[in-house]
Parts: sequence; structure tokens; C-alpha cells
Amino acid sequence: MPAGQAVHLTIPAKAEYITLVRLALAGLWRVGRHSDEALADLKLAVTEACSNSVRHAYGEGREGTVKVDYELHPDRLVVEVSDDGTGSDPGTWERERGELTEGGLGLAIIRALTDELELANGGGQGSRLRLVKFLDD
Repeated sequence: MPAGQAVHLTIPAKAEYITLVRLALAGLWRVGRHSDEALADLKLAVTEACSNSVRHAYGEGREGTVKVDYELHPDRLVVEVSDDGTGSDPGTWERERGELTEGGLGLAIIRALTDELELANGGGQGSRLRLVKFLDD
């Protein structure tokens, strides 16, 4: 497999489009012939990441998009989910890390299912979540 295969997807920030994100991930994952168990974990992590953007990036009645960039390398898969919404404070994400409440489990789930997680804020103009899964098989 060539190093650094990439797929870029932009969807409307609506829950019904998250299925496309999962399908693109599955298609790219199959190129590397990796385990189904790891794919299931990644589908859940990416679904949670996209759901956060869909729910929190754009205010009521405001339309926007969610961008998902996938990079498949020989040793890892990198997925970056970003939006151009209002953004939020990464410090808030870190404070909520220990507070597992309903509606606040997304980041805990993503952390548990991936090897690296990076959260960034675009200074009031969007958020970015980058996750990495190392490939063992």
C-alpha cells in the first residue's frame, strides 16, 4: 500500500450525513486490510467527533459544514474533523474530561478508542479534533 493515502470529505452539519463519514472510513480502512474490530472502534470514535460538530458548532437555524480528512499511513490512520462554527474553549474540554455526564461522554469515548487525540479551537471560528489510531496488524 502506498504511504499516505488521503480522503477528504465535507458534509452538511446534519446528523443524517454522518453515515457518509462512516462509509468513507470503512472504504479506506479496507484498502489496508485491517481488523474489523479496530474498524468498529474507529467508526464509533469518528461518529462521536462528527456528532460533536453537528450538535455544537452551529447555533439553532444556522447552517454549516463538517470537514473530515482521513490519512492512511502504513503504521497509522489519522482522522481530522473540523468545522467553521463558533468554536469552544479546549480548556473546557479538558475540565470535562473527568465529568462523565450524559451528553458529555463523546470525548471520553474517543480517548478510549484511539491512541492520540488533539483538540484545537480556531479562536472563535471553528474547532478541530485530530485523532490517531496506530495499526498493529
